[in-house]
Amino acid sequence: MSYLQQVNSLRQFYKTGQTKPYFFRKEQLLKLKNAIIKYEQEIYEALYADLKKCPEECWVTENGLVLSEMNHSLRNLEKWMRPKRKNTNLVNFLSSSFVIREPLGVVLVIAPWNYPFQLLMKPLVAAIAGGNCVVLKPSEHAPATAAVMKTIIEELFPPHYILFAEGEGRQVVPELMQQFTFDHVFFTGGPVVGKEVYKMAAEKLVPVTLELGGKSPCVVEADADIEITAKRIAITKFTNAGQMCVAPDYILVHRSKKEALIEELKKYIVRFFGDDASTHYNYCRIINENQFDRLIKYLDEGRVIMGGQHQRSSLYIQPTLLDGVDENSRIMKEEIFGPVLPVISFENKQEALNIIEANKNPLAFYIFTGSKSLGRQWINDVAFGGGCINNASWHFANHYLPAGGRGNSGIGNYHGKYGFETFTHAKGIMSSPLWFDPKLKYPPFKGRLNLFKKIIR
Repeated sequence: MSYLQQVNSLRQFYKTGQTKPYFFRKEQLLKLKNAIIKYEQEIYEALYADLKKCPEECWVTENGLVLSEMNHSLRNLEKWMRPKRKNTNLVNFLSSSFVIREPLGVVLVIAPWNYPFQLLMKPLVAAIAGGNCVVLKPSEHAPATAAVMKTIIEELFPPHYILFAEGEGRQVVPELMQQFTFDHVFFTGGPVVGKEVYKMAAEKLVPVTLELGGKSPCVVEADADIEITAKRIAITKFTNAGQMCVAPDYILVHRSKKEALIEELKKYIVRFFGDDASTHYNYCRIINENQFDRLIKYLDEGRVIMGGQHQRSSLYIQPTLLDGVDENSRIMKEEIFGPVLPVISFENKQEALNIIEANKNPLAFYIFTGSKSLGRQWINDVAFGGGCINNASWHFANHYLPAGGRGNSGIGNYHGKYGFETFTHAKGIMSSPLWFDPKLKYPPFKGRLNLFKKIIR
């Protein structure tokens, strides 16, 4: 059976209304939760095969994060589904108003390779909670993880409810989107492919959520606690070998603290990943040779002050710090998405803002400072998706916060209630009594202008 025939069967199943009741949604989430627990070891092995992730990192950034999201959804789903009463204006006096969250229908979720389990499963949790049928397209660049997810999905769900679509993304996704009109497309990946997905969706007026990347700046002010700052930047930048959409992409440090920050970064990189990260338990690998070849070209765009060692056969690139990077170089125009971190100094705030503005609307922004007011000023002065004050990347793990970009870094958001709302439509309803039917609402209207002005303000 072709994918088109299979996707059409999802539409027919959705029309039966079976996905809409609360108890159906809850049952599917519980089944998925139990399966993720059942296949915990297989998930660890697959993520190690694809990215050399250790089980502890998998739990914190992949399957454990999905289970946390799922538990949050299970606790709150019934509340999220309830109609929400709203006020009614004077012109509709005695009517009652409310908003219900309606499932969208059949949705497509397209996931990347850097967190191949989490970034497919978290949108799936939200889509199931929303009452939808789902087509899942995993990344073909993480084949071991895709195989485990396929086993889980096909063991739990019939293909007319949740369909697992394999294959080369540049072939499968256009085939699906051109032949079938989805009710929503959720894409996580790079902006180049994201634009192509957006174009295909626009042809059919299909709404999208685009979780893209961008050059996420990390500003270190003169009053920052340098030791804690270095510790928090080092762990989040080099986790998953830097292949994280919300990793600090480059550092902007006040000139007075640059040398101190560099020394602390060196210290904590060694402490976290060892003198030789190629043998360290906590250090991942680059996903494939194409990404490896792209990343090592960046090493020539500045002065390597730590790291720089690499081995193509094992897809290893040492955690690397770069100094002397030109603001107009390629590394400052493209998202790095790897274990290379430029360190750039600034003298005043405007100088730093000018650098950030060259790659506007980053997915994330991080500011390290000892001043609450200065932190709030930075947060207000930079347009970005989400971020942290005196931390980096960890906001993404908080399901109470929306996750998403703006402009070049994406459209829409998800996580927790925000994910439920992304995969549902807010339907406004007003119910009016039959016994109250004032004549002034009907023609003739002549002479009622002043009355209407008083009523409708």
